[in-house]
Amino acid sequence: MDASGTKIELQPRVICQRCVLPESKPDIWLDEAGVCNICRDFDKQKDSYPQAKLLESDFVKILNQNKSAGKYDCLIMCSGGKDSTAALYYMKKRYKLNPLAFTFDHGFETEDALENVRNAVETLGVDFLLFKSDFMKEMFAEIARSDDKAVLCHPCSMWYMGLTFEMAARFDIPMIVAGWTKGQATHQPLMSRCGCNVHQAEFVSMSKSTQAFLDRYTKANQKYKDFPRSMEEVLATAKKRHKAMVVSPHWFLPIDASEYVEILKKELKWQFPRLSYPGLSTNCYLNFLSVHNSMKNFGYTHYHVEMSKMIRESLLSRQEALKLLEISFDHEVLRRVMEKLGLLERV
Repeated sequence: MDASGTKIELQPRVICQRCVLPESKPDIWLDEAGVCNICRDFDKQKDSYPQAKLLESDFVKILNQNKSAGKYDCLIMCSGGKDSTAALYYMKKRYKLNPLAFTFDHGFETEDALENVRNAVETLGVDFLLFKSDFMKEMFAEIARSDDKAVLCHPCSMWYMGLTFEMAARFDIPMIVAGWTKGQATHQPLMSRCGCNVHQAEFVSMSKSTQAFLDRYTKANQKYKDFPRSMEEVLATAKKRHKAMVVSPHWFLPIDASEYVEILKKELKWQFPRLSYPGLSTNCYLNFLSVHNSMKNFGYTHYHVEMSKMIRESLLSRQEALKLLEISFDHEVLRRVMEKLGLLERV
């Protein structure tokens, strides 16, 4: 890795003619027509999927059934991106609930994202909880130092979800609201795996690599001895401590992102970040290293999985997805991340 600022070039792979997943055996393979097994399985099973669309009236029922008797009706997982900021906006303005906005900063949040959150909570007049911690830094550094195939975003999401449930329990909040879109959801109306079903073929290799790393690393490191090994463990532990439903308004609302982005810009001073991946998204600096490593190790990222789902369900065109997934960052970004991890010797 160098700091030349040149565009990152990774070995190209043949991708599915229908979605954007590459051939990545043994989990993903293409048939003679160039279509992946995931798309073929979708065709076989789509008739068994629920056909009724989720309506906003369904969401309103959920909100009414779970409204809090306490101070806060819901805890909003707010990253500063368009989808989570829109979720905060809808909860306050459209549904007239009293939310608590929750943002965590593991040391790699971008200035643009945090500015978006600050503008939103100040304009909307909602209470805001910022949790900043370097607890995960040693684990992130070990994955990068050892060139392990563990996906950086996976243990991070486990930690974040665990923190979110802890905050919901601390303030006795019955609903956790995320900005997850339909591409990040499974077919059940209420998320049970936080958007990433590790048993799906697309995630098997990534999941095994991350699981192997966590099994090995947490046993050898006292600091992380109680760290969860899977998202299912996070949810099972959380369920024992506090009952909270996790839901996203984006599963129910027939409102296109381009529409609510204009609302956020006008009313909340929201802006797209100067640097992002995928295009038109908001993610932390560590995400760039995670994307680079996933592309190198597996040939695709969880964003490819999400967008492929949306393509199959006619929510996104293949051309749009390919444009959004273009690698648009350079080695200088990765160098900055490695420096923050204390790994300049590996740059």
